[in-house]
Amino acid sequence: MRLLLITILSLSFVACSTNRNKAEKIDTEIEHAAPVGSGAIGIKDGDMVYQRKVQMNEQLRTLENEVYDLEARVFGGPRYLDNRGLYGVLRDCRLQMGDSANNGDGKMRWTETRVYVTSEEDFSKIGIEKKKDIVGVTEEGLRDRLDRFKGYKEILLKRQDEYETKVKMCELELKQQKQKSSIEG
Repeated sequence: MRLLLITILSLSFVACSTNRNKAEKIDTEIEHAAPVGSGAIGIKDGDMVYQRKVQMNEQLRTLENEVYDLEARVFGGPRYLDNRGLYGVLRDCRLQMGDSANNGDGKMRWTETRVYVTSEEDFSKIGIEKKKDIVGVTEEGLRDRLDRFKGYKEILLKRQDEYETKVKMCELELKQQKQKSSIEG
């Protein structure tokens, strides 16, 4: 029992020391600082350094906005005020391909469903704050959230490329189908 307790305690200390979301003190002071673009050059501990410092609230806000804008461009739909997105453009093109007026077979050509990448966040806690305000709270480690949104961005960039290619292919096929229809008609 004692060995188990010691093992559990030692593991909890290791877990605490490796928490990637643990705030650490950072020394950002540099001597003889001179601005360069979004950073500065100067002297730190006797070394010449370039330092770029950002406010993490702005960094996260920018990343989140990029991801939501990218998802709107790719998927559109009800989450994004019924913006069609590339998904909607592809769906419309495939509907036109099946239209008999365009020499189609009268059947809808569609196999994909719209699957958003970002999750709709829900509150982990809802309650009263400071005995007056009713609030909803969700907490997540900052590094974890940054990593999650970077992952979303990577996936969405790939999906954007896929849908752009599929839309171009569909448009070419539709054009050929219409030309074939006008030649035969």
